[in-house]
Amino acid sequence: MIFLLLSVIASTSIFVIFKLFQKYDVNIFQAIVVNYFVACLVGFFGFLHEVDILEVSVKLWFPGTLVLGALFIIVFNLAALTTQRSGLSVVSVATKMSVAIPVFFGIILYNESTGLMKITGILLALVAVYLSSIKSTEGIRIKKKNLIFPLLVFIGSGIIDTMIKYLEVTYVAVNEVALFSTTIFAIAGIVGSIILLAQAVMGKLRIKGKNLLGGVLLGFPNYFSIYFLVLALRTEGFESSTVFTINNVAIVLFSTLLGIVLFKERLIPKNWIGIILAIISILLVANS
Repeated sequence: MIFLLLSVIASTSIFVIFKLFQKYDVNIFQAIVVNYFVACLVGFFGFLHEVDILEVSVKLWFPGTLVLGALFIIVFNLAALTTQRSGLSVVSVATKMSVAIPVFFGIILYNESTGLMKITGILLALVAVYLSSIKSTEGIRIKKKNLIFPLLVFIGSGIIDTMIKYLEVTYVAVNEVALFSTTIFAIAGIVGSIILLAQAVMGKLRIKGKNLLGGVLLGFPNYFSIYFLVLALRTEGFESSTVFTINNVAIVLFSTLLGIVLFKERLIPKNWIGIILAIISILLVANS
């Protein structure tokens, strides 16, 4: 449970940093790319000892990290596009409700439990995510022509979590968790750098110090959000469907509460209902 709690804390810290990005007008994509390299360095110097970099490419999980690294960048860009076209609430809902995908695969592929209490908790969690994320009394409205973007964010985010679980179970050894996490961030950083290079060639790249600093601040919690999530998935007695559900709902819950405390955000009644349902869903899933 401690690893799951640490993953939630790290992920909630990311929420706070993104809020600061918005406040100080930080170029999020540049910060994201820098963050991936910083996360890679955190893993490399903090957790890896006597690692032969050339041996990484022969690891059975390496092809999966190539896909994950690319997906990190792709889903981020889709999320940014969705925010522009439909708003931040739509992205938040699409990202967090994608927990349904790894939960479904956990139940199907690994024969995880499906008791009434657990299923009820998962369904309440999805409702809680929706109610906690919307910021207007009218709810969420998406134009038909823009529906594809949040749908792709939903699918992409779900695939990322599902792949992490699959690779962790099938290929990643106990002593390779740090190397696995570090490699994912390295690949994402390389893919992001290629995009930045293309922007530079087209004369569209302007790098500012605050973007680099933002990436450094983001890199530390981002690494630990993945590292501790993988360790939580390896915890004896915790099924992946339980871990993913509690992780996502707890992040939404803590992020919402921090929004009130740190950024003086005002919640509508639906948000408060979502918070209550989030707490109930966590209790149901954790005790099922």
